[in-house]
Amino acid sequence: MAATLDGQAIAVRAFNRFYTTQIGILNEGVYKSPFSLTEVRVLYELAHRGRPTATELARDLGLDAGYLSRILHRFQEQSLIEKETSKSDGRQSFLQLSRKGRSAFAPLEARSQCEVRAMLGKLSGAGQKSLLEAMRSIERLLSSQKAAAAANAPYLLRFHQPGDMGWVVHRHGVLYAQEYGYDERFEALVAEIVAHFIQHFDSKRERCWIAEKDGEIVGSVFVVGYSRTVAKLRLLLVEPKARGFGIGARLVNECVRFARQCRYKKLVLWTQSDLYAARHIYKAEDFRIAGRKRHHDFGPLCVAETWELAL
Repeated sequence: MAATLDGQAIAVRAFNRFYTTQIGILNEGVYKSPFSLTEVRVLYELAHRGRPTATELARDLGLDAGYLSRILHRFQEQSLIEKETSKSDGRQSFLQLSRKGRSAFAPLEARSQCEVRAMLGKLSGAGQKSLLEAMRSIERLLSSQKAAAAANAPYLLRFHQPGDMGWVVHRHGVLYAQEYGYDERFEALVAEIVAHFIQHFDSKRERCWIAEKDGEIVGSVFVVGYSRTVAKLRLLLVEPKARGFGIGARLVNECVRFARQCRYKKLVLWTQSDLYAARHIYKAEDFRIAGRKRHHDFGPLCVAETWELAL
């Protein structure tokens, strides 16, 4: 058994060397830039996430906190990032790219896209399809390990009980104001959704899951009926201090499983384009974007997205 695993490990390492050479990340300056691979990873996260903290970046990227701190310090010296101290915890700061930082990252994003397109362009249509399917298989298999670990994580999921709806409304209002600048109209929308859920609750075809960790509520999600064949996933939320444990992915997976049990044909959801962590979870569950619309319903300019999953 050990010899078999050793041989498999050698094969995986050989593939890693081959693929990193293919996409050029072993070059001293990634994508012909002055940035290292790790620095580009940090820039990418800052460009595609909604104002993460340094703690969240270190945890999600698997970086040493001191090493990340030095990278962020250099970025700040170069005016590539902006920091805003959290109103709820003065020890934490929300990070985002500055205008200069976005300008510096834009060509990296474009070069990466061009290089990958060039690599795919060398393959036939069937070859491209086979490659992407193989990549999805790798992602799915390795993600299943994380899901198994999450199942043993120190948190629990339960159904809703009195008092939970007030928490859902309050925390949505607070967190979306802090992290995305949404005004009180978003909180009002959440209040309308939970009020309708309670007033018209169908226990056979609808659910609310509440996540708890260390005795505190740290997350929520809902499945509500839209029609006989279509259900909606609504109000996915995970507290910042509980992110990284796989809670969001587990909540969404519970929604998908429940919707299938109820024999819905489709599960749909409505989100915003800058909710990057949530969108990543939806993609992992094979949801697909069905429509987009720009709006100012909550103050800042947003791009609303409708996602669908055929069950």
